[in-house]
Amino acid sequence: TRAKPLDGAILEAGTGKGHFTVALARQGYAFTTFDISPEEQHFAKLNVRYWGLEHLVRFLIEDGEYLSFAEASFDAVVSVNVLHHLENPWQVMKELVRVLSPTGKIVLSDFTEEGFALIEKIHAGEGKQHPRGAVTMREVGAFLRKAGFVLETASSRYQDVLRARRSDSLRRASTAPGKEPVRGSAKPLGDRS
Repeated sequence: TRAKPLDGAILEAGTGKGHFTVALARQGYAFTTFDISPEEQHFAKLNVRYWGLEHLVRFLIEDGEYLSFAEASFDAVVSVNVLHHLENPWQVMKELVRVLSPTGKIVLSDFTEEGFALIEKIHAGEGKQHPRGAVTMREVGAFLRKAGFVLETASSRYQDVLRARRSDSLRRASTAPGKEPVRGSAKPLGDRS
């Protein structure tokens, strides 16, 4: 609930199999979601279709390090359990900040140490390993603070959540009068006419 409301054009970074995608769509949000993996996103599309929510979700295959969206295309960027999968998290974070509107917010969530231990145990039971990236939520928070964001954090037993908004002085200085966000209006550069 700390992440709400999510107003305007929303971008989900890292669709995966669509667990959060479905949760967001079931709350009535219309949004764009991207993932680098067509295979993972295929499962997400099946999950969204199962719930009859495909009219709310726009699926794209994108590399988070080089997003095709114009600057300030989205009013909210959300990403759940993705950071630890990223090979170059700093480039992805720069891109997420770039596509965020001057008054937008970023909401990130990833596993705590106890959450990672549980996920690793589950994967080990299946004969697999779960990746664990080199970046922490604390480091991402420091990056966002340095980029002019004000942070709110929350934690549960298994998840750390970070909500970031540009500071009030930056928001006031960069808000164009009369520019109202339109829900779900952002399009990739190639789709702009």
